Amino acid sequence: MESGGRNRDENMTGPAHDLSRLRINRDAPTAGLSRAVRVAIGIGIGAAVLMAVLFVVLSRSRAVTVQVARAEVTGGSAGASAGITANGYVVARTKASVSSKIAGRLEYLGVTEGSRVKQGEILARLEHADYAAQVAQAEAQLAQAKAALTEAITNRDQLDRDVTRSKDLLARNLISGQQAEQLGSQLSAAEARVESQKAQLQSAEATVGVTRATLENTNIRAPFDGTVLRKDAEVGEVVAPSVGGGLTRGAVVTMADLTTLEVEVDVNESYIAQIHSNQPARIILDAYPDTSYRGAVRQIVPTADRQRATVLVKVGILAPDSKILPEMAARVEFLQEAPPKGAKEAPARIFVPAAAVHEEGGESVVWVVRDGVVARQPINAGPVSAGRREVKSGLSGGEQIVVGQSGTLQQGKKVEVGEH
Repeated sequence: MESGGRNRDENMTGPAHDLSRLRINRDAPTAGLSRAVRVAIGIGIGAAVLMAVLFVVLSRSRAVTVQVARAEVTGGSAGASAGITANGYVVARTKASVSSKIAGRLEYLGVTEGSRVKQGEILARLEHADYAAQVAQAEAQLAQAKAALTEAITNRDQLDRDVTRSKDLLARNLISGQQAEQLGSQLSAAEARVESQKAQLQSAEATVGVTRATLENTNIRAPFDGTVLRKDAEVGEVVAPSVGGGLTRGAVVTMADLTTLEVEVDVNESYIAQIHSNQPARIILDAYPDTSYRGAVRQIVPTADRQRATVLVKVGILAPDSKILPEMAARVEFLQEAPPKGAKEAPARIFVPAAAVHEEGGESVVWVVRDGVVARQPINAGPVSAGRREVKSGLSGGEQIVVGQSGTLQQGKKVEVGEH
């Protein structure tokens, strides 16, 4: 009995009945929960991959709006047409920064911006009281010189008459020879004084001329008929022929003859051989893009800018109006005249906007829109001229070319055409 009881006690207290084994481990996930997490992660990854695939498919199939321009054809049998185009600015051929000839303080300014003046008209005047006083002093000295000359001439003439009478008296032995010689010597001295007074009179006249010229230089006059563009000084400021630093001004006003307006443009030297004197041109101002003016090549400056590889061309405006102002931006289209009957026609040339040409892998390419999709087209492009490039090969003309957008384009991508 005792042994049976001990066995029951041992069974009740042995390892099989250790209560610590009945404790639940809440940190360890159950097998069902682990499977659910793995399934959820797999579904999320699958959904992300599916969304990425759909995005790529949709982005390829979705049409992109692009700006296009036509490949322009010039020359050939089209008659007179725009060939080379260049940008520049309106300038006045006759223009001057008018300054004073002497230094002084400005006491009068009689013009403002836009004032029309005639040649010789007084624009401004310097303080001149001291110069006027110098003129008065010089004129007084001139009057003294004239009086002295008159006195010397009178004395000489009197001595001349005395010498004439002395010869008669000497012949009748009424005076001695010594007296006659003394009168002759006095006459010679009187003649010398007359010549001296004449020289002093000339000196006085020159002094008057200098002082009057200096006084006149205080008047600042218009060098030609024109319009005042800008005031460069105000009353009370010190002006001088050239800027001397400090508060000294150089020019008093800037003026121009607006009847001599022309456009100066820089033409790429690759195209300068196609431009000649008196060639007709069309001028379009940025301020008035809907209005064009007739022009003609007045001068091709016989030197090139080595830094920009351009040649300066001056184009005269044949019928300017009051809307055209100096320094306005302008575009000049040099017109290619139709060849005379029977003459060989100039070959057709193709131009596209410079922004449409891209350099990729060492070659020039454009993106051409055909049937709503884009295609990459290698071309042989010339230099840039006024925002355009000539296409020497690769295009036939009239194609729709994508302008300024290439990073998002792919071969065969659908596009929608917008206006440029």
